[in-house]
Amino acid sequence: MGKNVAKPLIFAVSGYKNTGKTTLIQKIIPILTEKGYAVAVVKHDGHEFESDVPGTDSYKHQKAGAYGTAVFSGDQFLVTKRIPEVTVEMLFPFFPEADIILLEGMKDSDYPKYVCTSPEENAAPEEVAEQILGWYRKREDVSEEHISENSKKSDIVS
Repeated sequence: MGKNVAKPLIFAVSGYKNTGKTTLIQKIIPILTEKGYAVAVVKHDGHEFESDVPGTDSYKHQKAGAYGTAVFSGDQFLVTKRIPEVTVEMLFPFFPEADIILLEGMKDSDYPKYVCTSPEENAAPEEVAEQILGWYRKREDVSEEHISENSKKSDIVS
């Protein structure tokens, strides 16, 4: 599953509301997964949202006052937890298998990003996927340089 041997690449698809972020991400994911990359998505919601499905037991537990609920089955889980402040970085550890974590939103972040302007003007999904893979490869090059430098140092020490 995936190619990740280090931390995942974090890449944001940003823009204002109704600029095509979700649609673009939906089209990028299969391009990356077909190339063998494990992809996760973290969506920022600037408003309060309903974190569970109304009518389910876990929803009822939450509405009864539980600060956290969890639901799981054989191969997936859902955790809902209320805390004073959530940062995007707090969510990354949930995806240790990911090669690439796409962020939907986060336009003010320092992560590499593609900024959507409108569904009609956005770059083709293949172009954005190639930008993402460029960042991924750049990160791999840096890791290889680091490994090479460390092996040179160990050769000197030996």
